[in-house]
Amino acid sequence: MDRATVVDRALTEDLGTAPGPRVPDPVFGATDRMRGTIVGAVITLIAIATRFWDLTHPTDKGTPVFDEKHYVPQGWQVLTGGNFIEDNPAYGLVVHPPVGKWMLAAGQWMFGYNPMGWRVMSAVSGVIIVLAIYLTVRRMTGSTLIGAIAGIFAICEGVLFVQSRLGMLDIFQILFVTLAFAALIADRDQMRARMHRVWTQGRIDDSPFGPRFGFRWYRFTAGVMLGLACGVKWSGAYFVIVFTVLSLGFDVATRRAYHVKRPWVGVLRRDLLPSASSLGLLPFAMYVASFAPWFASESSVYRYAVGEKVGVDGPFSWVPAAMRSFWYYESGILEFHAGLTNAAGNHHPWESKPWTWPMGLRPMLYAISYGPDQCGGSDCVRAQMLVGTPALWWLALPMIAWGLWRIISRRDWRYAAVLAAYGAAILPWFLEIDRQMYFFYATAMAPFLVMGLALMCGDLLRAPPPGAQSERRLISVLAVSIFVALVIANFVWLWPILTGAPISNVEWGQQIWLPSWS
Repeated sequence: MDRATVVDRALTEDLGTAPGPRVPDPVFGATDRMRGTIVGAVITLIAIATRFWDLTHPTDKGTPVFDEKHYVPQGWQVLTGGNFIEDNPAYGLVVHPPVGKWMLAAGQWMFGYNPMGWRVMSAVSGVIIVLAIYLTVRRMTGSTLIGAIAGIFAICEGVLFVQSRLGMLDIFQILFVTLAFAALIADRDQMRARMHRVWTQGRIDDSPFGPRFGFRWYRFTAGVMLGLACGVKWSGAYFVIVFTVLSLGFDVATRRAYHVKRPWVGVLRRDLLPSASSLGLLPFAMYVASFAPWFASESSVYRYAVGEKVGVDGPFSWVPAAMRSFWYYESGILEFHAGLTNAAGNHHPWESKPWTWPMGLRPMLYAISYGPDQCGGSDCVRAQMLVGTPALWWLALPMIAWGLWRIISRRDWRYAAVLAAYGAAILPWFLEIDRQMYFFYATAMAPFLVMGLALMCGDLLRAPPPGAQSERRLISVLAVSIFVALVIANFVWLWPILTGAPISNVEWGQQIWLPSWS
């Protein structure tokens, strides 16, 4: 019986039989550690096999493909430039922070300037993401089985898979975001364990605001991960905001669950400032710290903008010149991104808008080549597309609807957490519809999509109430088994266009399921 079942049954029992106010059962995560470790190891090995299989293909005649052409050389410059920075302004400025380029540089340091060097750190990140999803869902549900289903979904999810095999930045940001989410879920359990200890010791009423939680290493870890996410791309800031609110929501729920007299005031007095520090100020400090090589270098772009591009006088003359130059640099990045709009004439044949992302209606073609030289004498195609596995992505809207129903009807915190993170990945993009956008921006949605679908499978597999017929459980097990098998089969079918394997022109046509895919 998983933790959700234990809690649900506890909530439906007659409260009059309890000697005092009811509190949550002290069940935090799955208890089958040995089985969980074995299952996690198997899932990790499968993730390694899929992510590293033929990792050096495809290429553009031995050179990077798609946006690898931007980021791979930048990573090489970071590695070979001598200052751990990208000092070539390219289009007038460096448009992304340095952390993702450091990750690419690490791979090139190990394997050189070649496809393995470009992509090895992406593949490693992809494997860690799969493991993190498995462990997070296992903790949220208290079930190794549901965690394993989430891990299988993560392995077979096309967007995570393709991004794990290319030298681009998005997979690194998603790595840090997923780890931050996992840390927040672990922090929630740890704080509930501390609160339960206070409750059993009879100290819950020592203060109307509840106990102090003390230093929270998991929350601190989440802040570090969010800082690294922002250090890859600015869109990590959306998760900083949402995860801070989510953490405070967990704290309110924890204090209420243990009957603290003034839970909201307790959170405001005892949790707000520490949460803001760990999840707000710490990521900002880490973001600035990631530019330490920029501050230390004499040749970094715009390092000495004050006096050249920025006046030495004015109301901010008291700010150190280095920080003013840094602000000028950052404002240039903002201006650059703000100008990437359709109204300004920026268009791309594979552009998409966020309302198409939940179901993956407009994927992206990363690489394609035709001709007999591609497969030993007969005409064929090598194409790599960023496409979400339809068996998963086409259920996004039902997952959202089910999650909202569970939140409203059952106050299911698991769906609240997953949908909050999913929303942080997509909703902010609706605020700037005119901006040029691509489906790879939806990479941030993928971990939380598979988590939500795994939770749905868990709901189907939940033990039936007393008196229910065994046929109901049999049907549930059969339905989930068929769905998991369908996801795996769908992934296997898409394998050629996810990896750039050679296929015939007929097979290529069979891979294009919708007109919007071409």
